[in-house]
Amino acid sequence: MRTAPRRRASLLAVRQTGQARAFEHVARQWHTHMRLRWTDVHAGDVLASLERDVFPAIGAMPIGAVTVPVILNALRAIEERGSLVTTGRVRQRISAVFAYAMAEDLVDQDPAAIVSRALTPPAPAQHHPALLEIEDARALLAAAELVDVAPIVKLASRFLALTAVRFAAVRGARWEEIEDLDGAAPLWRVPAARMKLAAAKKLDAKNDHAVPLSRQAVALLREVRAIMHQDDANMHGLIFDCGAGRMIGEKSIGTLYDRAGFEGRHVPHGWRATFSTLMNEKAQGADGDVVERALAHTPKDKVKAAYDRSAQLQRLRDLFQEWADLLVDI
Repeated sequence: MRTAPRRRASLLAVRQTGQARAFEHVARQWHTHMRLRWTDVHAGDVLASLERDVFPAIGAMPIGAVTVPVILNALRAIEERGSLVTTGRVRQRISAVFAYAMAEDLVDQDPAAIVSRALTPPAPAQHHPALLEIEDARALLAAAELVDVAPIVKLASRFLALTAVRFAAVRGARWEEIEDLDGAAPLWRVPAARMKLAAAKKLDAKNDHAVPLSRQAVALLREVRAIMHQDDANMHGLIFDCGAGRMIGEKSIGTLYDRAGFEGRHVPHGWRATFSTLMNEKAQGADGDVVERALAHTPKDKVKAAYDRSAQLQRLRDLFQEWADLLVDI
């Protein structure tokens, strides 16, 4: 019982020391604590936003002295630039710093938690334009073939449509990722490191994305191989190489679709929505899990997904072949 007052005094001293710590100091501690969970790009973005929009306004203040009005004033400065989405992200990061400080027993509350009610909400997110009728999707690919651009861009466009992956995965696709191209079970294994995943998951090969290749996709890769003068013993480097080991441009396929007459109607990322919509409609909901897996989405039933992976892969192979037969002739 005698030690209770001393313990309370000790905790009070710790709390007072914490309150005297500058917000920037605590924020940088939080950033270091979170760093291993993030990709390099995201970690850089988070720190840059704090250094640009937060530290100049409240960084030198003791974290215990940072109040709701102080945070609101800092965020209003971002709002005045018209950067409403950035405002929301910065508020979330300030709130995360306070949550960390609360866990470290430096403060009692998170004043950033309620600030969102006083901020201007951003406009609703716009979906990527996508064609949702198979006849339109086929027409787009046909029209793209008539546009005067490098053949490798047209081939990348068709491969993107056939595989329904993210465009970044196609841009960075390498021959080393292709398995059994001339065999019975051709497969594109996209490394987890190149997938849209949390940093920790990128390090685990179990999170590689397996894309069974349809006959049409195999024929396309053989066409690329012939153009690049590759042979079975010399398949390395980028698949869609626009010269000297350079990826095709980030806007190359989007520009191709615009020039083909589909501006505002379809973008490269739209193939994922096209694939999902049409294949889910065709299955009438009976095979929704395999469609989600084809898109590299986390399955709803993780226990079910963990079993019988060979059967899952065959279902994916059948799905991609069905999609390719709908989309292109061969």
